[in-house]
Amino acid sequence: MYPAAEILLVDDNPADVGLVCEALAASGRGSHVNVVLDGEEAVAFLRRSGKYAQAEYPHLIILDLNLPRRDGRAVLAEVKADPSLRKIPVVVFTTSRSARDIRCSYELGANCYVSKPGNLRDFFVAVQSLEQFWFGVVSLPG
Repeated sequence: MYPAAEILLVDDNPADVGLVCEALAASGRGSHVNVVLDGEEAVAFLRRSGKYAQAEYPHLIILDLNLPRRDGRAVLAEVKADPSLRKIPVVVFTTSRSARDIRCSYELGANCYVSKPGNLRDFFVAVQSLEQFWFGVVSLPG
């Protein structure tokens, strides 16, 4: 179990960002969440450029597919193509239930794909289950 998990949340929907952060805070695990609102910012954060020069590398990336400036597929492809980033697990967490999006995400190297539930209780359960799985069950590289 990670004592202080660093999570990068990449999502442009303020309501979803708020719910993910609230669900993680309610879990009591103490995960630290950094939020970026578009794909360009995600890449800048991960490359530690500009205002993100002192950013901690995340232990987990939670990535929406539909983002402005650079969509989640492009971010995922870039992360998984970079030897220094590819070990970071990427959870695609999106509203899409499209078989095409699911297949494409896995082909690009997603570690898992979760469709955002439509009701609040299931949304919280999904987010907290992701946190429990990645930081309570899985062994991640240092």
